[in-house]
Amino acid sequence: MSKLPDIKTNFAEWYQEVIQQAQLVDASPTRGCFVIRPYAYAVWENIQQELDKKIKDLGASNAYFPLLIPESFLKKEAKHIEGFAPELAVVTHGGGKVLEEPLVVRPTSETMIYYMFSKWITSWRDLPLSINQWANVVRWEMRTRPFVRSLEFLWQEGHTAHRTKEEASAMAQAALQAYKDMYEYYLAVPVIAGEKSPTERFAGADTTYTIEGLMQDGKALQMCTSHLLAQSFPASFDVQYQDSDGSMKTPYCTSWGFTTRSIGAVIMTHGDQDGLIMPPRIAPIQAVIVPIFKTPEEQAIVLEKAAALSQALKQQGVRVKVDTDVTTTPGAKFFHWELRGVPVRIEIGPKDIANNQAMLVNRMEMDKAKKKTPASLDVIAQATIALLDTIQQGLYDRALRRMQDNWHQADKLADFGPAIDTKNGLYQAGWCGSADCEAKVKEYKGTIRCLLQEKKHAVCFHCTSQSISDVLVAKAY
Repeated sequence: MSKLPDIKTNFAEWYQEVIQQAQLVDASPTRGCFVIRPYAYAVWENIQQELDKKIKDLGASNAYFPLLIPESFLKKEAKHIEGFAPELAVVTHGGGKVLEEPLVVRPTSETMIYYMFSKWITSWRDLPLSINQWANVVRWEMRTRPFVRSLEFLWQEGHTAHRTKEEASAMAQAALQAYKDMYEYYLAVPVIAGEKSPTERFAGADTTYTIEGLMQDGKALQMCTSHLLAQSFPASFDVQYQDSDGSMKTPYCTSWGFTTRSIGAVIMTHGDQDGLIMPPRIAPIQAVIVPIFKTPEEQAIVLEKAAALSQALKQQGVRVKVDTDVTTTPGAKFFHWELRGVPVRIEIGPKDIANNQAMLVNRMEMDKAKKKTPASLDVIAQATIALLDTIQQGLYDRALRRMQDNWHQADKLADFGPAIDTKNGLYQAGWCGSADCEAKVKEYKGTIRCLLQEKKHAVCFHCTSQSISDVLVAKAY
């Protein structure tokens, strides 16, 4: 393993190198597709486990829908096909023959799911209907980056149908809140919730809600989205139900998704010059025990104590690993686990055992001369859990301070536009709602990330019209 590129001056290269050295991904022979290696997949499994509970709390049940969608399905919703056309992968041959109708590899599943909804929803008693699936999707991206943007990625997608627009809107916002809680409580990533501008909406949606985050290089990252589709998709697929008064009506629908982009967000939010830092709540390994010894006699004693310590931690719910590799020096082990971002390292040797203690090392404090704290073996489990909680909160607090320090109030695009390109960050400004004014932001390589509920600016950032809303502008991934 080689030294990582400078995270402050070459963030993009640092990102590519750290995910390789930490064995999170590997290149595949398919352009733009990446192999998610076991360590990264374990992170995704932990995210899945917690998010799946939240999704079920929203009333959704898990199902699975086909990967291949008839091309004609996408054409039924005009805005949808127009929005996704450049990103579609299409199967034209199967079984050695040209298919009668091409099949699209799903970029998202609205069309397939609302076809099924047309069969399942016939009465007001069938509503609300809430379905979720954990799946993969394919979008033919031109520029790819592992986790952040790839041809194929993993996600969950929720789809719901309701009697009223108010119910559907409440569901879309509840899903977004679940995502916000997931990012902030489990991933320790502070986020901003808001609404996308009309030009940035999901193709075919009435309203798109988003949560955005700020990465260490000052660029914004769209974390995930939730959409009020209203009646466009169900109308296209003849989804109708008989209401309690006997009339035929079209339900209001939502869709919402959370992806493996979340792993990229964790890497870019919390990593440092030594590698990754995993938030404890989703870390595959929360604590690693490194036995330290010189002689065979010491080895037997220390390994026995390390095994007992590991068992005590596991009984308290800590995901722990003992590094029993006798061919590697303690220093090399330290580097190995620091690179992978294991939150807590526990060092134990003969002198520690004699003193009934072990040394706890906080991965967040690596820049402070590798500070070690002794902890009595009698309370080592409690001390480790307390340190994990400290790290989880510390990561969030540090990322929040960074966001606040890089959040700027701005008036006119002519003044703050050049700064978007030279000094990355978040710029809050007023906006009149005009697509022409919004387009001017892109001349400075920025985009409107979302509309904010808070309003501080009375006039549009480009024209002289009154602002309808404050917006957050930034350069983004």
